[in-house]
Amino acid sequence: MNAFFKTLSQINTIITLRSVMIIIQIILLFFVTQVLHYQLPLTPLVSIVTLEILFTLACYVYYRNGQEAGQLALFAQVIADVIFLSLLLYFSGGATNAFVSLLLIPIAIAAVTLPLWMLAIIALLAIAAYSFMLWMMPMHVMHGNMEGHFIGMWINFLFSTSIVALVVGKLARSIHEKELAIARYREEQLKQEKIIALGIASAQVTHQLATPLATAQLLADELDEEYPNDEIVADLQQQLQRCGESLHNFRQMTFDIKTQVAKPVACQKILHELQEYINLNYPDITLKQPQILPNTVLEKSFVFADGALLPAIFNLINNAVRATKANNSDEIELLMTLKKSNNKQSVVDQWCLTIRDFGQGFTTSKLTKLGVELVDSEQGLGMAVFLSHASLERLGGKLTLTNHQQGGAVVTLILPLVTEEII
Repeated sequence: MNAFFKTLSQINTIITLRSVMIIIQIILLFFVTQVLHYQLPLTPLVSIVTLEILFTLACYVYYRNGQEAGQLALFAQVIADVIFLSLLLYFSGGATNAFVSLLLIPIAIAAVTLPLWMLAIIALLAIAAYSFMLWMMPMHVMHGNMEGHFIGMWINFLFSTSIVALVVGKLARSIHEKELAIARYREEQLKQEKIIALGIASAQVTHQLATPLATAQLLADELDEEYPNDEIVADLQQQLQRCGESLHNFRQMTFDIKTQVAKPVACQKILHELQEYINLNYPDITLKQPQILPNTVLEKSFVFADGALLPAIFNLINNAVRATKANNSDEIELLMTLKKSNNKQSVVDQWCLTIRDFGQGFTTSKLTKLGVELVDSEQGLGMAVFLSHASLERLGGKLTLTNHQQGGAVVTLILPLVTEEII
């Protein structure tokens, strides 16, 4: 499982905690030997504490320089704590030491910060260390009822270890999952707020354009009456007609989204619409279409779509064309495939549309942000990709962005196929 907080903060916390423990160990060694006058093997104990100090200083210097600390680094730190504690306990009374329960501290740390298999290794290592110390106890200590007492302490340690590993680990994973769910909800809420703001702005602009567009259409009609054979007037009429159709389509799309109207659409029809769009709007662009699926398969394959699907794909095509032209190329590539499912009961379950341009490709920073948030670019704020991603998510699909090995960017749309029963 992933950590609750940043791994670097976790490892600093462990190093700080070990530093405090070293100070307590030194104080206890001085108090027991100088005040209580207990006879302890100082040479091995001082050597262990010295080695622990050197190890802690080395870790502090290493991670202070900004080195990344992964889960294996945390695992090594906790393992080191178990080994140091076990050695100190072994040379200061073994299983009879009153502080033997300190072995539960590394287990608790592992339960909060490490995956289950690492936690299991640390728990088994602590149990093995305690068991070895119990096994190595002199026979004269195990007289009378003391043998049962020490065995009972060992059983209690096993029980405590199981409780800490299972309960604390379970609670830690549960809390972490809730935090991830809350974070995802907040991100989704922020994303929806951005989409709503963009939708409001689009509706306002559309409403404001309706009146001047109608006026321009009237003026164009008058010019057409006066100059019926003028090519410029005819071209103006055509462009105004396209603007009017775009406004009408926008209103219809808004109505469909509001009423949540979605119906099965043949993949072959979507491909035909895209071909017409590219041929009409970009006659200078060469459309490459590797034929992988026969038309009969596409005609029998359906996806759920509403009025927002085609505009979302058009936006991506517009971006691809701009990127291609910016790189002095005149080609884009469309590829339709049916993705096989991992479920053995169904042959295919997803429709994939790949749009490849022949531009410069995406930078690393844009790959991580495009579609998730608005990103500054030469063409704008990455709004087209952002809205297309939102539209596909609403239809149960997803959008992925990659760079092609031979150059250019690749955008892949994935939508679930509609089953024959629904159709």
